[in-house]
Amino acid sequence: MATTATSRSVCTDWFRSTRSNNGNQCVEVRFDGDAVLVRDSKYRRNPANHPADEPIITVTAREWTTFLDSVRVPGRPSGALIAHTRADGHTTLEHGGTVLGYTPQEWDAFLLGARDGEFDRVALTV
Repeated sequence: MATTATSRSVCTDWFRSTRSNNGNQCVEVRFDGDAVLVRDSKYRRNPANHPADEPIITVTAREWTTFLDSVRVPGRPSGALIAHTRADGHTTLEHGGTVLGYTPQEWDAFLLGARDGEFDRVALTV
């Protein structure tokens, strides 16, 4: 299915790639002014987890753009937000001591969305 991505506003609710499976397991992103927040939707599925303790990575818009560029063009430095994919396809996303873990399917859906521009944001004047 072909999709056309458009840039999102600088403030959004949580969203995920259109390639994700019904939102049960996915990389979720939220834009909040100059901040970009990233979380793992699996956290909230466990009733023992407390929402206030949910691990969330927060980066600047500039750091996010650098990261997306590294996802789109392998070999480019990723900057402050670091993704590491193991041989089995599981990926960790790390920033400032916070680590999120994704399955191969979750990460593939994110990568496809990132390459299609689904996680781009309106350019900020700096």
